[in-house]
Amino acid sequence: MHSYFQILEDSDSHKRQAAPEIIWKLGSEILFYHPKSNVETFNTFADRMKNIGVMNYLKISLQHALYLLHHGMLEDANRNLSHAETWRYGEKSSSQEVLINLIQAYKGLLQYYTWSKKKMELSTLDEDDYAYNTASQNMLNHSWKTSVNLCALIQTPGVWDPFVKSYVEMLEFYGDQDGAREVLTNYAYDEKFPSNPNAHIYLYNFLKREKAPREKLISVLKILYQIVPSHKLMLEFHRLLRKSEKEDHHKLGLEVLFGVLDFAGCTKNITAWKYLGKYLRQTLVGNHLAWVQEEWNSRKNWWPSFHFSSFWAKSDWKEDKALACEKALVAGILLGKGCRYFRFISKQDDQVLRKKIKRIKKSVKKHSIVNPGL
Repeated sequence: MHSYFQILEDSDSHKRQAAPEIIWKLGSEILFYHPKSNVETFNTFADRMKNIGVMNYLKISLQHALYLLHHGMLEDANRNLSHAETWRYGEKSSSQEVLINLIQAYKGLLQYYTWSKKKMELSTLDEDDYAYNTASQNMLNHSWKTSVNLCALIQTPGVWDPFVKSYVEMLEFYGDQDGAREVLTNYAYDEKFPSNPNAHIYLYNFLKREKAPREKLISVLKILYQIVPSHKLMLEFHRLLRKSEKEDHHKLGLEVLFGVLDFAGCTKNITAWKYLGKYLRQTLVGNHLAWVQEEWNSRKNWWPSFHFSSFWAKSDWKEDKALACEKALVAGILLGKGCRYFRFISKQDDQVLRKKIKRIKKSVKKHSIVNPGL
């Protein structure tokens, strides 16, 4: 730390500019985790560091405000952000426009928090009560201030999830559906913004609340599928595709299920296995063996050990018999009656699941893509 303080007087301007930020990062981390540190000490250190190198003022102010928020000091954080918001230093202020927008947005987030609390209070009041009108007007004032503070940031390319969600919630509350839709659409589809799965999730949930047409919902989830094929919404995506009248959607519905189960985190998802077993049968009954083979050909070398080994058969049966049965059906259809997983499950004698296992055997005999028809 001592050497960094010496650099503050170095003749090299680049070193002088870098040193304050390093001192701040080291010092703030130490004070944050030190058992004997307190808010007053941190505040003093932050205030001193803000004035060492003007280019760090906004960044330190923002991090200082976040520290205060962490300690539940909302008013102090808001005051800190208000001071930073008015910071100007000649031409250098324009180069830090994004930081200023971010500071204003965090201030807006605090205002949203106040607005949200007032919204909860409003829900407990009678609409005919005078207090209701007063509270409603206060909410409107806060929402206007929040909107002003959030608008600039969410139009700047970046990942601004909490700010976008807050802004959209207020727009929806006041009935501005078009405004909310525009914000979410831009956030999801504007090419200047980085790829962000949450942007598509927010848009999908909004459209779902609006009861948008199925085709519109499918188009949004299709992009999410390309980004995060294992997302929990993929099962919902499959259901939408299954209900579609388009054959290419039905084919994609099969691809989506296989895609979900490619991921280790989804191997115990009984709903996914149930959907796949049912959809494999439907697909094969519909004379689309080629669809199944297309998906299976790229997986037949690794899915058997990944999903259908003897180890997994014993483990699944022990932990979750219902899951084991659903997987056994899929294993039998894809690998035939000789599959170790299917053989192990089909030999189990369980009074509760006896009929189910019998039905699985019949389905495998009828639908297996290995020696079909046998």
